[in-house]
Amino acid sequence: MKYILVLQWPGTNEADLDALIAMEDLLEAALPEAHGFVDGHDFGAGQMNIFVHTDRPLEAFRDAKTSLSHDPRWSGARAAYRPAEGDRYVLVWPATLEGFSVS
Repeated sequence: MKYILVLQWPGTNEADLDALIAMEDLLEAALPEAHGFVDGHDFGAGQMNIFVHTDRPLEAFRDAKTSLSHDPRWSGARAAYRPAEGDRYVLVWPATLEGFSVS
C-alpha cells in the first residue's frame, strides 16, 4: 500500500479508548478491501488515532466518514494521509484543518 490514512480524535481517558476500539472495529468491518485495511490504533498524548493502509486515501476516508459519522465523536475528527515511506501529511478533514501530527 502506498499511503497511510490517519483518523484522529482527542482522547484522554478509558471511555475514549473504549470508543476508539469500537470505531476501529466498525471501520475494519465496513472498509472495502479495495480501499485498504485498518492497521491498528494508538492512544496517548491527548490524541487517539486509527491507521489505514491504502492506495486510495480519499476513497478510504469517504468510507470511514460514512461508517463513523453517526458517532458523536465525529465532530472532533481530523484526518490526513502520507506516503507510507514519507512523513509529510496531506490534510483531508476538516476543510479548516491547518496542520496535522501524530504524537
